[in-house]
Amino acid sequence: MSMRLLVITPHFEPDTAPTGIIVTSLVEQWAKQGHQIEVITSLPWYEKHEIATQWKGRLFRRDEKESVAVTRLHPFPQDKSKLLQRLVSFLAFSFLAVIASLSIKGPFDAVIVVSPPLTLGNVGKIAAIRHRCKLILNLQDIFPDVAVALGMVKSRSSIKFLEKYEKFTYNGSDAITVLSEDLEKNVNKKIDRMKTPPKVTVVPNFLISSSIKPQSRLTNYRREHELGEKFVVMYAGNLGNSQSFELITNAAKKHEEREDVVYVINGSGVMSHRLNEQANELKNLKVIEHQPIERLSEVLASADIHLVPLRTGLGDMSVPSKIYSVFAAGRPVIASVDPGTEIERIVNESEGGIVVPPDDFDSFIFELEGLIENSELRAEMGIKARVWLEKWYSSQTIADSYLDLIRQLNR
Repeated sequence: MSMRLLVITPHFEPDTAPTGIIVTSLVEQWAKQGHQIEVITSLPWYEKHEIATQWKGRLFRRDEKESVAVTRLHPFPQDKSKLLQRLVSFLAFSFLAVIASLSIKGPFDAVIVVSPPLTLGNVGKIAAIRHRCKLILNLQDIFPDVAVALGMVKSRSSIKFLEKYEKFTYNGSDAITVLSEDLEKNVNKKIDRMKTPPKVTVVPNFLISSSIKPQSRLTNYRREHELGEKFVVMYAGNLGNSQSFELITNAAKKHEEREDVVYVINGSGVMSHRLNEQANELKNLKVIEHQPIERLSEVLASADIHLVPLRTGLGDMSVPSKIYSVFAAGRPVIASVDPGTEIERIVNESEGGIVVPPDDFDSFIFELEGLIENSELRAEMGIKARVWLEKWYSSQTIADSYLDLIRQLNR
């Protein structure tokens, strides 16, 4: 039976945020199956942290194509390193989202909200009440846990307020979807005393394996950035506070005299300036700005090894979706992550790479140097990573998981 869904998300293509790519693919899958979708999202702004030139000039825009209608709102982008400014921008965007969700005509079978920002969870509550339907809250990261772990929020009163706000947001949701069992345990601890706790379900992220395919490492990207046939160790993704970039820069320093190895950091974010300064001092470290989404497959193929360096203590709060992209490209990873977490499970289960403890340079460099010297093992890992991804994770299976959840909630 055909459904009508209201999706509220901070990003949606052509915005280049990983979350937006994932949500866009889910919407496309639902539309293919004959469902009607309303999307409330932001104007594209993720790549340079300002509204893309061709989208400037209006507070909101709306477009409709077949069974998908998209309302795009001003995101009021601010400096990501300043928490108060980000909070103000989240609130302003969320206020517009409330108006949009109340204005859109129902009925809907469910409202699906993507967080962060956590403020959108309460926008979803209002929308679900307005349209008398079920609310599913999808948590891509756990806040305020991540902000606290990174030292972005230190005041005990602020932490206490944010924790209360988090629980308030969860309360009233019919279901919460998380990316891993680690996140599921985290959320269940916070809702166990609620009178009517939401159903917490693990629905992992994915990547469209057909859009990213294994290809030759000798790409135009290599030629453009004068990488030649050197061995490329790459981090591709958001340049934020959650990543241990010290592992990469210290490895570059250790290998500075090697003419055959180069380190590439591809992306944008709050750490861009600092990393560019370090790249100016190291001849084997390149920081390359975020590339258009249509070049993602080429960028990933340009590397011989990809890195997933997550800081200590963040393993049960976040699951970097970049690992699915790397696996789709058929490349091995070295993941520096907390033990017993989802990323460790993914890497070990797929046999698509190596896991080392977080922020442990000695372990990291030992495994990295071993993999650099073992081309057969790298090729084997890359093949296994791709096979594992195709078997277990696709946009269709994840889209169906949400539809099944909606049917369960509406029984």
